[in-house]
Amino acid sequence: MKFLKFTLFILVVAIIVVILSYQKIISNILLPQYIDWAYETDKQGLESGVPLSAQELSLATDIGIQNPEKVRVVYVDEVPFPYDNFALKTLGEALGFIGEGIINNAQVFGYSIYVRNGYELNRPKLAHELVHVLQIERASLDHIITQHFSDLAEYGYDNAPLEVEAFKANKEYAL
Repeated sequence: MKFLKFTLFILVVAIIVVILSYQKIISNILLPQYIDWAYETDKQGLESGVPLSAQELSLATDIGIQNPEKVRVVYVDEVPFPYDNFALKTLGEALGFIGEGIINNAQVFGYSIYVRNGYELNRPKLAHELVHVLQIERASLDHIITQHFSDLAEYGYDNAPLEVEAFKANKEYAL
């Protein structure tokens, strides 16, 4: 049993090394899979989410979102991630996106903001997520996902440029 666990561990480490070593594998195979999944997740969120209130619409407009009426908030027990795809799960863990002890409280997929039940989405936190919606509007979901994954690998979460911009909104729109 120990040999099997050790072999599995070595295999996972080898996969992580391969993934981190070969940007072409990530950009040509894994990112397109994640992007397809993200578009589907956004579509589901647009169908099941709650529209912004009048006050939230005002905040979204103030932030600069061109189509704030499209934004939907989806409350879930766990913010979605394609856990069933082993390669994407491994990549997410390697980048610190998911894994042991990591709790994702909110994440934007296009105009859908997925929020973990029990997470207080107050004005500054909503502003943070709305900045991510704005970033996607300015570029595209594909571009933002590609940039975010690259930034996470290079800078880590707290220093990733897209997050730095969103964290500024936390401060600017604090109550």
